Amino acid sequence: MAAEIKPVSSSNIPRSITPERPILISRVDGSQESINDVRLLAGGKTILSVCDDKSVRIWQRRDSGQYWPSVCHFLPSSPSCLFYADDNRKLFIGLENGTVTEYEVATDWNSITHTRDYLSHQSLVTGLIYDRNSEWMLSISRDKFLVYHCTESGRRLGGHQCSAGCTSIEYDHLSNHVFVGDYTGQILMIKLEENCYQVITTLKGHNGSVRSLAWDPARKLLFSGSFDQTIIVWDVGGKKGTAYELQGHTSKITSLKYAPESRNLVSGGEDCMVIFWDMGSRRLETPEWVESDVCQFCSRPFFWNIRAMVDQKQIGLRQHHCRKCGKAVCDSCSSNRSNLPVLGFEFEVRVCDKCFQNIKDSDRLSMAKFQEVKHSVVCLDIDEEAALLLTVGQDRVMKIWDASILFNKSQENSD
Repeated sequence: MAAEIKPVSSSNIPRSITPERPILISRVDGSQESINDVRLLAGGKTILSVCDDKSVRIWQRRDSGQYWPSVCHFLPSSPSCLFYADDNRKLFIGLENGTVTEYEVATDWNSITHTRDYLSHQSLVTGLIYDRNSEWMLSISRDKFLVYHCTESGRRLGGHQCSAGCTSIEYDHLSNHVFVGDYTGQILMIKLEENCYQVITTLKGHNGSVRSLAWDPARKLLFSGSFDQTIIVWDVGGKKGTAYELQGHTSKITSLKYAPESRNLVSGGEDCMVIFWDMGSRRLETPEWVESDVCQFCSRPFFWNIRAMVDQKQIGLRQHHCRKCGKAVCDSCSSNRSNLPVLGFEFEVRVCDKCFQNIKDSDRLSMAKFQEVKHSVVCLDIDEEAALLLTVGQDRVMKIWDASILFNKSQENSD
């Protein structure tokens, strides 16, 4: 049965919306179970998907405009994630039982050929990476293990047990550094060699599970999206430990993709929003919060400062922090709110009265574009060359968006 596709004409979009927002051009309704991962390929003509019904499907857009599955292959266990290498057409699928299975996709997209199985894990596979240069296949799982295999021989090269269940993975193909996010909110950085590895450092900043990672190979920036509704940008290449936050989602962040040409970071979340973050613009590191026993402006004591309350004969106040300078302040000295895009705050946050007086209207100009996709995002993918965005929701619907205006606009700004 064909998937339902509902084209949307740009002429039906209000003129005030068209210049600033992606346009929905197709929706595909063809899955009875939850879709766990997708890839958008061939300029939007092909979609790879894995589903809880134990299937891997290749959807192709026909001349009629409808997407039909040219391949519907069933696996021994439910697939949880996938990785596709376009240069040699290798497809890796992680399964719920811990196995990673490898296929070769036909050039006409009409068949897949099984190559081998990797008995990598004891639990659900949560992430996959394939490195064409070294012929390594890296996988992570809820069983807390990072494992890497040689795809030429099928031999297991090594593995590392993390401190918690692994949730996301990213890889720098030039330096062989791998980044692994886990359920505790930490990110482990490991240097891989042929038969050995070295743990470099642990990045700590999230208060919730790290759901997705993305990598900028040119500037050596790592992006991490978490269930704590925050994206952290880690300057790994700068060697200064710089990290700044991006806050625009109001619910759990589920997927990140980076577009290197336009320098756009695309994030999706359970708040039914997709945000295009302009990463070509200058941003500042979020200031650290200062701890104090009294308000740093009016000197009134906070409620735990019993001695000062007795001396001043007044009830202690609750401590707050200015998001712009990080100083400890009381509510009366921080009664104003403002968005601070350069610090990553796309919504209004608390600022002290002194900082508020220095904020100009130009400082409030947004550095991100928001798109309501009308379904809670499970995963997303982008084709930057074709300027397309693919979102998958908890409603088991795949939506394809024309995002050329956002990509082109961001690229012009970065130039």
